[in-house]
Amino acid sequence: MANHKATKKDVRQATKRRDRNRYYGKTTRNAIRDFKELKIKEAGEKLPEIESQIDKLAKRGIIHKNKAANLKSKLARRTNALAK
Repeated sequence: MANHKATKKDVRQATKRRDRNRYYGKTTRNAIRDFKELKIKEAGEKLPEIESQIDKLAKRGIIHKNKAANLKSKLARRTNALAK
């Protein structure tokens, strides 16, 4: 690492961003894991909330937009399968 002021600041900022992104990603993964254990009624109510979290991850660039679409699709298929 260079000893420039700007480089030191960039390292601090990158560390904060990395920690924040890891927190958001882990929180969403935990929500998806908990969602998979729900029954039909609760699953239908929680789906929009989890989809919103996934969309925010894609918007922030934490996950790719296609991965977000795939995750949402899987969750919707699971919810629909429970309804049948």
